[in-house]
Amino acid sequence: MAGRGRPGAGAPAPVGIDFGTSNSAVSSLGPDGLARLVPLEGGATGMPTAVFFNAEDGSTHFGREAVGLYLAGVEGRLMRSLKSLLGSSLLEEETAVGSGTLSFRAIIARYLSELRARTAAHLGHAPVRAVIGRPVHFADDAPDRDRRAQAALGECAASAGFEEVRFELEPIAAALDYEQRVAQEALVLVVDIGGGTSDFTVVRLGPQRMARDDRSSDILATAGIHIAGTDYDQRLNLRRVMPLFGFQHVGPTGREVPSPPFIDLASWHLIHWMYAPKMVREVRALRSDFADSRLHDRLMAVLEQRLGHLVLSEVEKAKIASSIDGGRAMIDLSTVERGLEAGLDAQGMAQDLQALLAQVVDCAAECVRRAGLQPDQLDAIYLTGGSSALRPFLALLGQRFPGTAIVEGDLFGGVASGLAYSARRWTASP
Repeated sequence: MAGRGRPGAGAPAPVGIDFGTSNSAVSSLGPDGLARLVPLEGGATGMPTAVFFNAEDGSTHFGREAVGLYLAGVEGRLMRSLKSLLGSSLLEEETAVGSGTLSFRAIIARYLSELRARTAAHLGHAPVRAVIGRPVHFADDAPDRDRRAQAALGECAASAGFEEVRFELEPIAAALDYEQRVAQEALVLVVDIGGGTSDFTVVRLGPQRMARDDRSSDILATAGIHIAGTDYDQRLNLRRVMPLFGFQHVGPTGREVPSPPFIDLASWHLIHWMYAPKMVREVRALRSDFADSRLHDRLMAVLEQRLGHLVLSEVEKAKIASSIDGGRAMIDLSTVERGLEAGLDAQGMAQDLQALLAQVVDCAAECVRRAGLQPDQLDAIYLTGGSSALRPFLALLGQRFPGTAIVEGDLFGGVASGLAYSARRWTASP
């Protein structure tokens, strides 16, 4: 846990903030001691972690409104997957916004400030203390980057107006939320898969344990890996869509077209770099590397019309649709070329994501091993995070843990609610 400042005894109760790669949420405890999610956009309690800088009038927009304005063709910059920048050298770099520049650190602080303002409008007071969720690892096998990432997030929260900040591992927060519904003591593997990371914890939960201030002895193991929803989107984009723009296309010299532009266009947090005039010129100069000029025309249309985010949004929509009903979904690319589309079905998605999903399930099994347990000793597996509901992932998880009950929680609000329960323990401490 980390703190900043010392608000007085009359300071408002802390809130829980789940600052996610794809979506964010805020929760606070009600008078009855139960966590309640804060409506951030109308009645919606989850808000996309997106910022849009409108170049037409200089305004700044957040969440669904940010994405909607961008998709509607309003001139400006859309920033998504901001959490992915924490701990990287890009965090300190400045990016063009309108007629000026802003650091990515400042953009994250601005988003957190908006979360705080919307929370204040709902609660009637501005929160000054927060428990913020963090993944088990911001960066795999890089403890220095991990420490820098948490410190930077704390500094961004301070810039947003929070006077004291503590951190809680996101899968532990999810466990605290699930515990509210556990009728008897249980050994649970918590699976939290969001947009940027897959995190796991094995924890003892139960009504008699809930009132304890110190729960450290109940946490048997944690594990995490930097593979999650945005990685799935990237892989599906590269397999299903980017070949239509020239990815892995063999040119007249017998060599493949260089792959970096396609990889960046398939990555949420890197797409905007491809719109820079220098990058557009470099890709335009690749035309002689294409044996099929139509592929290059499509690629240039994506860059010149700034369609990268829209294309990836269509991939994400098809991923979700195919996962829900197990059928075939179409990826609409008609904004690039009339009638252009790509198909995605559950079987194809499972094949495309097999290697990534296997690593995630291996990490879950490793967490159980670290806890000193056999898979059949678990009482339940608890799912939270939007990407945990992916059909191919659930199939692999069921194969690795046969016979163990899989419980789906609040996929988009469970971590935020658990952070509010973590804040309750903070309030109770001296």
